Amino acid sequence: MSYVKPERGVNSFTCPHCGVLARQYHKSSPEELNGNYSYRQEHIVCITKCNACEYIALWHFNTLVYPQIGLAPQPNPDLPDDVKQDYLEAASISNLSPKGAAALLRLAIQKLCIHLGGNGENINQDIGLLVQNGLPPKIQKSLDIVRVVGNNAVHPGQIDADNPEIVGALFTLINIISETMISVPNQIDNLYGDLPAGALAAIERRDGE
Repeated sequence: MSYVKPERGVNSFTCPHCGVLARQYHKSSPEELNGNYSYRQEHIVCITKCNACEYIALWHFNTLVYPQIGLAPQPNPDLPDDVKQDYLEAASISNLSPKGAAALLRLAIQKLCIHLGGNGENINQDIGLLVQNGLPPKIQKSLDIVRVVGNNAVHPGQIDADNPEIVGALFTLINIISETMISVPNQIDNLYGDLPAGALAAIERRDGE
């Protein structure tokens, strides 16, 4: 999944509307907001228009204020609905409250672990189970971020979860886990199911030897 974070002044980035990495056209207003749009980096308000879907995004200085999904990548379509709901809610507040977004994303990972066979009670054990079931160990190392953020993300002053980089990593990790543990197996099953009957029979005979 190729993702380029939206940034003002960058010619191409992943559109926060359609999720496509596409050319973005920038227009901005002067300080007096008189409707005479051009593009200058220092202008207060900027509009970017996606070449793929032709939807616009609205910026205040360098902050993306519309759409509300903010700078998060689009969720993997194969995410379970309850996990996707938490993901999108976290995306909608990630600019305003990184700490709140981090707490929601940790909850989303716990729910995803349950869908993948965990019990949802101990995230460390659930992550270990995911590795046993095929999640690459390198992703397990990245999931240490989840343990750093932890439940303390909702207790101000105990752990600093206001770092947008941590929040961005959690969005990416959820998509990587679901891609590895849900999307890829589904794609393999679909490819296997599309094989001719003779090829499937030959595979079964080979496996039975």
